[in-house]
Amino acid sequence: MSEISRILVIGALGQIGSELTPALRQRYGADNVVAADIREAKGTPLAEDGPYEICDVTDRTRIDRLITGYKIDCIANMAALLSAVGEKVPQKCWEVNINGLVNTLEAAREHELKQVFCPSSIAVFGPNTPRDSTPQETVLEPTTMYGVTKVSGELLCHYYHLRFGVDARGLRYPGIISSETLPGGGTTDYAVEIFYKAIEDGHYDCFVREDTMLPMMYMPDCIKATMDLLAAPREKLMHRSNYNVAAISFTAGELAAEITKHLPEFTIDYKPDERQAYADSWPRTIDDRIAREEWGWTPAYDLAAMTKDMLEVLTKRQAAGALYAG
Repeated sequence: MSEISRILVIGALGQIGSELTPALRQRYGADNVVAADIREAKGTPLAEDGPYEICDVTDRTRIDRLITGYKIDCIANMAALLSAVGEKVPQKCWEVNINGLVNTLEAAREHELKQVFCPSSIAVFGPNTPRDSTPQETVLEPTTMYGVTKVSGELLCHYYHLRFGVDARGLRYPGIISSETLPGGGTTDYAVEIFYKAIEDGHYDCFVREDTMLPMMYMPDCIKATMDLLAAPREKLMHRSNYNVAAISFTAGELAAEITKHLPEFTIDYKPDERQAYADSWPRTIDDRIAREEWGWTPAYDLAAMTKDMLEVLTKRQAAGALYAG
C-alpha cells in the first residue's frame, strides 16, 4: 500500500497534537494535514497555517464528512482524557477514548483508509507488571480507567488489523515533557509543571515523592517517534499498536537536582496526592528493543539536554512576558 498523503489529526489542540500537526504539515504539506478539535482555534497557528475543522471524536458522522470532504487517507486520533482527569469522570473517559477510537477504526474500515494512528500509554501497565525494564509483552492490569481504555484500544487496533486489514499503529507514550504546551491532566504532569514554577516562583510543590521514577520523553523525541512510526514500511511492523518507546527515566528528585544546576536558588517540597498511587503502579524503566529493531527508534535527548533546552526556552518566553503562551 502506498504512503499516506492526506491526514486528519483529531485532538489537534492537545499537548501532543498541537506540536505533531505542524510537524506533519512540514513533511506532507500544510494543505494536506487537517487539524481538528472540539474547540475553536481562530487566530492560532493551527488554524492560520492550514485547514482547521471542529470535530468531536465521538461524532462519527462528522468524521465521515471530513474524510470525504478532504479525501483523507490517514487519521491520527490524538483525542483522549488522561489519567487524573479520567478518574474523575470515568464514564466520559470511556466514551472519548474507546467510543471515539471505534469511530476512527470503523471510518478507516469503511473508507478504506491507508492508516490509523492512535497512541497508547505506559498507563496500560499495572502493579503486577515488572517495573524495571518493562518488556513489550507483559502483564497488562491497569488500575485507572485511562489505563483500561488504553489496553482496550490496543486490542481493538489489533483486532481491526487482523479482521479487516486496517493498518492501525500506536506507541505506548511515556510521560511527555513540552516547552510549548501545558499538560492536560496526567500523572506525569509534575515533570512539566516543575519547570514553569522553577522559573516563575523559584519553588515547586511536587505531587509525587522524591524517589518516584517514571519513564519520560521530551516532546521533540515524541514527535520523532510518532513520525517515524507513521512512515515505517507496513511489512516491517509486527506489533503495530502497542510499541514500547523509551527515552529518559528519572526520579522527581533527580529532575529537581538537574534544574538546580541551572537555577541554584530553586527549592522543592514533596506533597504526594492521589496521583502517587497511579505513579506507583507504573514502570520505572522501559525495554523498547522491539521498536528499535522493527523501525529504528532511537531518542535524542537525555535528562541534561532536555532540562537545559526547557529552561532556555521558558526563560526567553518569560523575558518576553509570555511564559504561558503555549
